[in-house]
Amino acid sequence: MSNPILVEVTRSPLVESRHRGAVVVTDAEGAVVLAIGDVTAPVFPRSAIKALQALAMVESGAADRYGLTDEELALACASHSGEPAHVAGVERMLAKIGLDRSALRCGAHWPISQTAAAALARTGAPSALHNNCSGKHAGFLCLACAMGAETADYFRPQHPVQRQVRAVLEDFTGAVLSEDVCAIDGCSVPTWAVPLQNLAHAFAKFATGHGLTRERAAAAARLREVCARQPWYVAGTGRFCTEIMQLFGARVFVKTGAEGVYCGALPELGLGIAIKCDDGAARAAQAIMAALIARFLPLDAAEQASLAAYTRPVLRNWNGFEVGLIRVTDAI
Repeated sequence: MSNPILVEVTRSPLVESRHRGAVVVTDAEGAVVLAIGDVTAPVFPRSAIKALQALAMVESGAADRYGLTDEELALACASHSGEPAHVAGVERMLAKIGLDRSALRCGAHWPISQTAAAALARTGAPSALHNNCSGKHAGFLCLACAMGAETADYFRPQHPVQRQVRAVLEDFTGAVLSEDVCAIDGCSVPTWAVPLQNLAHAFAKFATGHGLTRERAAAAARLREVCARQPWYVAGTGRFCTEIMQLFGARVFVKTGAEGVYCGALPELGLGIAIKCDDGAARAAQAIMAALIARFLPLDAAEQASLAAYTRPVLRNWNGFEVGLIRVTDAI
């Protein structure tokens, strides 16, 4: 059975594009509150679970041992834009463990921020520091150093760091992460295919600490709070994750993944959210996430007005003329 159409993109009065997908919301017990489409199919969450991947580093005591700041902890959860303060923050993280950019194994790409990319192009070329995953990798290196493990292969599936991260993910998702669901992410660390429903449950647990050890629940709460205080370090200027968490603070946690995946949590309601757009469209996943926030989170008039820019974003051409919009269908 095909997943339903969740988002339409219009140009003038006509629908120009359609995005199919699946959505699931669960509570901390794993009970399904909302399910649309096939929510049992495994998906690669990619960057949507960076906060869970960073949790092993916090839980181990490495974050305190090396004196990581709120900004640096947010970077460990980030898909950052490669803006100067992002790059500087990752450099500080590495310096605290006596390493530099050469220790990163995430690869290099141009900054996501067009402004930062243009500025960098005038002076040089990107390094691994500009990779949107460099903060996550710096966090892995902090954990490796705290464990006394070698750092050269920290990204490989059998390294102690990745084994620990895998154990955390299994605890949160309740899924068995066997070799047959393992692949390699864009930044070269393992990524594990997990049913969408399990991902939503993982983020409900992340939101509440329910079903976790006291230490793990405390680490999850700390990362949620850090991201709420420092959302710019989680993404960057003009990015959906940053703007939504700036708007709602600790009431909402959201994190983008690649290929149309989004995960999130509504802590005051104890709910976790997982979204997958079949065609990998981030614009569709963002609109769905905004619509789910509007559906479940109690909002005042000002919040409703602010969120409307994300639930039905207007499309403009290069002259700034309004030419269409992105709208969530009645399936949500």
